[in-house]
Amino acid sequence: MRPDLTSTLQSLQSGQTTAAAQMAQSVAIAQSSACRNVFLQSRFDTAQAHAEQAGMSGSRLGGLAVSIKDLFDVAGDTTTAGSTAMADHIAASADSPAVARLRSAGASLLGRTNMTEFAFSGVGVNPHFGTPAAWDGRYDQVAGARIYGPVPRVPGGSSSGAAVSVATGAAFIGLGSDTGGSIRIPAALNGVVGFKSTARLVPTAGAVPLSSTLDTVCALTRTVRDAVLAHEILAQRQVVRSAAPLSSFRLAVARSGFLDNLDHTVARAFERALQRLRDAGATLVDIPLEEVRELHAIQATGGFPAVEAYIWHRPLLARGPHLRAAYDPRVLARIERGAQMRAFEYSELVMARSAWIGKMEARLQGFDAVLSPTVPIVAPPIANMAPGVERDDAFFHTNGLLLRNPSVVNMLDGCAISLPCHTADELPVGLMLWHAALHDDAVLNVALQAEATLQF
Repeated sequence: MRPDLTSTLQSLQSGQTTAAAQMAQSVAIAQSSACRNVFLQSRFDTAQAHAEQAGMSGSRLGGLAVSIKDLFDVAGDTTTAGSTAMADHIAASADSPAVARLRSAGASLLGRTNMTEFAFSGVGVNPHFGTPAAWDGRYDQVAGARIYGPVPRVPGGSSSGAAVSVATGAAFIGLGSDTGGSIRIPAALNGVVGFKSTARLVPTAGAVPLSSTLDTVCALTRTVRDAVLAHEILAQRQVVRSAAPLSSFRLAVARSGFLDNLDHTVARAFERALQRLRDAGATLVDIPLEEVRELHAIQATGGFPAVEAYIWHRPLLARGPHLRAAYDPRVLARIERGAQMRAFEYSELVMARSAWIGKMEARLQGFDAVLSPTVPIVAPPIANMAPGVERDDAFFHTNGLLLRNPSVVNMLDGCAISLPCHTADELPVGLMLWHAALHDDAVLNVALQAEATLQF
């Protein structure tokens, strides 16, 4: 893996490297087979020119490469959200706030990354533009395009290309979004770090919505310290750091629901990670957290993404059958389910969620963070999830498994980070640290301490 953003910025400041040299490496990786199907639109030439100028400005990001999920407006680009149905939309006249903040901090935009169409899946498959293969970020992409395992595996979604761009070393930050795990799922499957902040901390304007209630603008990075830097830029706030050791933290281990149906690799990596944290002095307390099992009943009528996506897509679908035909059928089916929710059911959903959040916050009092596997399985082969009705059952089953754990945090209006916790001979596995709303700094501080402990 290339050095992380923080150490590269230190090398820039000491004169050991230049932004132009770093960008040349980023472009070479982005153009290699390691990033096949990652970039829907590239800005390689302009990124190189911008890096040469920004590298001398002393900006916070020093002209280094950042990728942008194809969900966000970039001035002069057409935002397609990974769909051919948006191909004829006019180009954006201005950057979305998230993109503008990255630019202001000195980022060089490498290109727009692939994603699940309209962000509606945790698997990462895209039938229109191809599916990027997951990458274990422990391998050096410059040395050759090695895909971990005998066959290409799904990258996780919906921020699929963003994760692969970071894991391969093409980008130092991958701007993405998280509605039910769309940052943390691909982080786990690619062996990188994904931080979902409290949703209200970063504006969602200028991004194609999936769920106006649950959408969060956030980023993928290679390390936790880079995640802190990216969050500070996107949220325009400073994280309050703590030098407290792991022995000062009280961590809950969520046992109910979160540990159901773990595959062997995830189960082994999770228990090993817990033991490492105990050995480092952290206090771990098993809690049943039975409240999580209530979510199935709360979301029985379809949940927020379906109905809120339908509200946004309805005018587009009304333009004619040719637009409907342009959608991924798996995505369209879930969007159209939103048409079935009645107004009183939506109101009941809002109220039930609010009451559930109150119960969850009460249960989590006294803990610095909660621990669970990010997802219960390792990445399956792309071929098993590829478009085709004969694979739909397998796809939806896998999608449900991938979304199960991280989506709890979105319903909680909480914050969470996924850290790699696998060994070099294992497929990537993520450990999720999470808590309720506005516990971002506490979660990040625990993660900063835990990261070193989990290095294998």
